Amino acid sequence: MHNQQLRDIAKALYTVNRHAKTAPEPQHLYYIKKETINRLLNEKKANKVGLHFSDHPKFSNQHSTLLVKVDDYYFHIPPSKKDFQQLKHLGTLDENYRNPQCKMSLSQAKKVIYEYIDWKPQAPSTTTPKKSSYYTPSSLGKMEWPPRRKSHR
Repeated sequence: MHNQQLRDIAKALYTVNRHAKTAPEPQHLYYIKKETINRLLNEKKANKVGLHFSDHPKFSNQHSTLLVKVDDYYFHIPPSKKDFQQLKHLGTLDENYRNPQCKMSLSQAKKVIYEYIDWKPQAPSTTTPKKSSYYTPSSLGKMEWPPRRKSHR
C-alpha cells in the first residue's frame, strides 16, 4: 500500500468517525471504523499510541480507550486486555492530538473503507414483515349500511 492510499483511508476513517458521532444509528459506522483500524494495525500500517481516559464515561464509570495513529490522524477504539498490559496510559484526553481537517463525503469515505476491508453489504431480507399480535382487522366497509331489517316470521 502506498502513502496516498493510506492517506485516503485515514481521511475516510476521519469522515466516518465524524459522521458516526452525530448519526441516529451509528453502529455500522463504528463497526467499519473498528474493522479498518484493526486491519491496519495487523498490517503494521497504523500504530498504537497509548490509552486515554474517555471523555464519555459509561454508566458514570471511568473507562479507557485506545489511541491509534493512522497516517496523520488519530482515532480511539476500544482497547483489548493486552493493550492495558503493554501500553502506557496517557491519562486524560490530550488536546494536542488534533486531526487535520479534510473534505470527503460520507459515501466516498464508505466506498474507500468498503474496498479496503472487502466488505459487501448484505442483501436486504425478503421476508414479509410480521403482523403485530395486537392487530385487529377493521370491519369498516364490510357492514351493510343502513342495516336491512330481517324478518323473523
